[in-house]
Amino acid sequence: MDAEDFKTMLPQHLLPKRLLTELAGAFARRQGGALTQTAIRRFIARYGVNMAEAANPDPASYASFNDFFTRPLKDGARPLADATWICPVDGAISAFGPVKKDQVYQAKGHGYSTRTLVGGDAGLAAQFDDGHFATLYLSPKDYHRIHMPCAGTLREMIWVPGSLYSVNPATAKALPGLFAKNERVVCVFDTAHGPFVLVLVGATIVGSMATTWHGVVNPPRLKDVKRWTYENQSITLQQGQEMGRFLLGSTVVMLWPKSPLQFNPDWAPARPIRLGEAMATI
Repeated sequence: MDAEDFKTMLPQHLLPKRLLTELAGAFARRQGGALTQTAIRRFIARYGVNMAEAANPDPASYASFNDFFTRPLKDGARPLADATWICPVDGAISAFGPVKKDQVYQAKGHGYSTRTLVGGDAGLAAQFDDGHFATLYLSPKDYHRIHMPCAGTLREMIWVPGSLYSVNPATAKALPGLFAKNERVVCVFDTAHGPFVLVLVGATIVGSMATTWHGVVNPPRLKDVKRWTYENQSITLQQGQEMGRFLLGSTVVMLWPKSPLQFNPDWAPARPIRLGEAMATI
C-alpha cells in the first residue's frame, strides 16, 4: 500500500463504521421537523442536488431524510433506451468489462472473485466464469433508486454480512476486494438472455438497503449469510421497473454469463451515467 492509499484507509480502519452507520440510519428515519428540514437543505446545497427532476421538488415536503434521499423522479425524467440492457442507476462508471475466469477487476490492479462477491456459493458463481461485469458508483447527489436493466424473474436473494468501508473511487483504488468485503444484497434473476446477478453493496453511513419485493433487508445485521428463494412465487420485473433502493449512497455490481455481450461504446471509467441509457447489447 503506497502513502496515498495509506492516508485514504487509515481513518476508515480507525473509525467505528458500524456505529456511525447505525446512528446515521436512525437519524435518516427520524421525522425531526425543523432539524430534518435544515439537514435536507444543507445536503442539497452541499452536493448540488437537482430537485427540478424530483416528482416533488419542495424540500420542505419530506418528513424524513430517507424520504428525501429516496425521492422519486418526475414521470419521463429518464426515458429508456432501445437496448438489451439499460443502465439501472444514475451515477458514474467505476469499472466494467470481462470476468477473467472468476476474477472481477476493481481498480489499480485489484480484483476479487465472483464466489466471494455472491457470498461463497460456488455453483452460482461458476455461471459467470469468463462472463462480463459492471460496477456503478452512486454519489450522494444521485437518484438512489435502482431499476431493472432487463426484464427478469427473481430466483433468489442473498444477504452477505461484511464491513462498511466507503465505496468512493479513492477507497476502491486503495482497498483490494472492497466490493466483496462490504455488506451486500445479491439478487439473482433469470432473463431471456440467461442468469443475471445484481448486487447492492453497502457502505459507511448507508443505513439500509431495500428491495421492492422484500422491503428493508438490513438492519438487522446478522453474523451469517441469509438466503431467500422465490422460485415458486413468479416475481417478474420489467425493464426499467424499480427493484430496490439505497438509504444513503453506495455501489451496484452486475454479473452476466459468457455471451457475445457488447457494452455501450461510449462507456469509459469515471464517465457519468443516467438511468435508462443504453448499457449493453447482445
